This record gives sequence, structure tokens and C-alpha cells, in this order.
Amino acid sequence: MFYTTDKRDHGLPHDPFKALVVPRPIGWVSTISADGVPNIAPFSFFNALSDYPPMLIFSVANGKDSVNNVLATGECTCSLATKALVDEMNMSSAAVDSSVSEFNLGNIETAESQMVSPPRVAASPAAFECKLWKSIELPLTPGRPDSGYTSVIVSVVGVYIDDQYIVDGMIDTAAMQPIARLGYMDYSVVSADNMFSLNRPDVAEDGKTATLKSGPWDGSYR
Repeated sequence: MFYTTDKRDHGLPHDPFKALVVPRPIGWVSTISADGVPNIAPFSFFNALSDYPPMLIFSVANGKDSVNNVLATGECTCSLATKALVDEMNMSSAAVDSSVSEFNLGNIETAESQMVSPPRVAASPAAFECKLWKSIELPLTPGRPDSGYTSVIVSVVGVYIDDQYIVDGMIDTAAMQPIARLGYMDYSVVSADNMFSLNRPDVAEDGKTATLKSGPWDGSYR
């Protein structure tokens, strides 16, 4: 099949776009409103942009508390959403009034951040403390004045990692069991059963050929 995105004439009961861009990491974004109300919500339009400097991006539907808060205060945290916290993450997605803290709604314990005001999720194995770098208003969909997202780009100024997930100097991702968003109401979890490693190609000194050592990663960065 093929369809054009201007008409969305795919003929399917649900838009397939988000079922094809998978898996998507979940940014569990915590903010504080200008009135001092803590807010937390999960976003699947989320990812890292670079590591030097470390920067993240997440896109939020216009009018949501999270984007309003981060634009007003310039700060947020992004906690890792995991299988153990899936119910708390899901409850925090409720579209409640801006006067309601989703931390209280989902009985989510907070931990104080060190470099920003918004707290992190205490039970999460890792969290990023972030400051706003830039926001970009994405174009509206023609004929849909209620559409529109704002992409928020943040600089990571601090990183929290629960020490129990650092093994031999490396992050034990499988033990953390981070979850990812798929299409519709589907999710996935990263575990030892579905992880594998690869070696990167070795490029010749003249830059014209490359060789590949197949099999699991041998521990050498190339």
C-alpha cells in the first residue's frame, strides 16, 4: 500500500505512522509550573541529539503543561521509564488539570535534583537534569487548527545513575529494563533476551576499504 500524508487516505482503522517509527524511547519529563506545581508526563517523541555536548529533544502537543512549564522556567528532568514503573508512567499520562501534580496522582515518589528545580523519579534507575536550549514550533496540519507540536531541545547539565546498575564500569541496560513505545497502545521492554551487540567495521588506512568482524562486540571501539 501507499498513501499520501496530506490526505491520510490509508484506509486503515488507525493511522499507521507511529506503528512504523519503532521502538521509540520514552522521555518521562518532569517540570515545575510558574506557580510551583510539579508536573510529570511521558513522551514518545523523544531522543538524544548529541553526546558532545549531551542534548535531548522531545516534542509536545501545543498547550500541554510540560511544554508550558519548561518554556516558562527553562528547566526539566527526564527520568528513565522502566518495566517496574510502567503503571506509574501510564498514570502520569492522564490529561488532568494543570493544578494537579501527576506525582501525587500516580503515587510517584520524588527525589531532589542537584542542578535544576524539577525533581526526578526516585525509583527510576537513571535521570537527566536539563536546561532549555531552544524550542521550535512545528508546522500545523492543514485543516487541523488543533494540531501542532513544539519540539523542545535541552542541554543535559547533570546525570543521575543508580550505582547498582553500573557493572564493570558499564551501564547494565538489561537490568534496568527500559520500556519503549510502539504503535497503538503497544510497548516493548529491553531485556537480556532481546539484546545483542555488534562490532563496527575496521576501515583501512587509505579509507577505501573496510572489513567486518562478525559476532558479538569484542570491547574495542572503532
